[in-house]
Amino acid sequence: MADKKKKNLPPNAQRYQAFAKHREVKRPLLKNCIKAFLIGGFICFIGQIISTMYVYFFGFTEQTAGNPTVATLIFITMFLTGFGVYDRIGQFAGAGSTVPVTGFGNSVISAAIEHRSEGFILGVGGNMFKLAGPVIVYGVFSAFVIALIKAILIKWGGL
Repeated sequence: MADKKKKNLPPNAQRYQAFAKHREVKRPLLKNCIKAFLIGGFICFIGQIISTMYVYFFGFTEQTAGNPTVATLIFITMFLTGFGVYDRIGQFAGAGSTVPVTGFGNSVISAAIEHRSEGFILGVGGNMFKLAGPVIVYGVFSAFVIALIKAILIKWGGL
C-alpha cells in the first residue's frame, strides 16, 4: 500500500521521502520503555509507601487510605512542578511520569503556572480548569453510571 502511494508521488516528493527516511533520528525505543517502566513503577512505589503510612500512622484502613494517598501524590507533584523538578523527571521518564495520577497534577499546575500573568481568575483558574474540568466531569459521570448499574443489579437480585 505504501509503495502504491510512493509511485503516485512526483519524483521530487519521492526523493524527499527517501532523504527524510535516511535522515530520521532513530529513537531508542527499548531504552525509553525501560525508563518509563522504572520511573512509573517508582512513583507507584512512593504511592504505596504513602498509603502504608496512612494505614499505620493515621488509622486509615487499606480501603480508605487511597483518597489521601492520591491527594498527597498530587500535592507533591504540584510542589515539584512549581520548582521545575517534575518537568525534568518527565523529560527523562516520558510516559512513565504522565500515566500515574501525578501526570494529572503536573498538567493542571503547569497550565496554572503558564497563564499566571493573565490574573488569578481568568489566567490561573480558567486555564487550570480547562484540563481539570473535563477529567472531573468524566469521573463523576462515570461513577454515577457505574453506581446506577450496580443499584439496578442489586435491586434485581443480581449481586
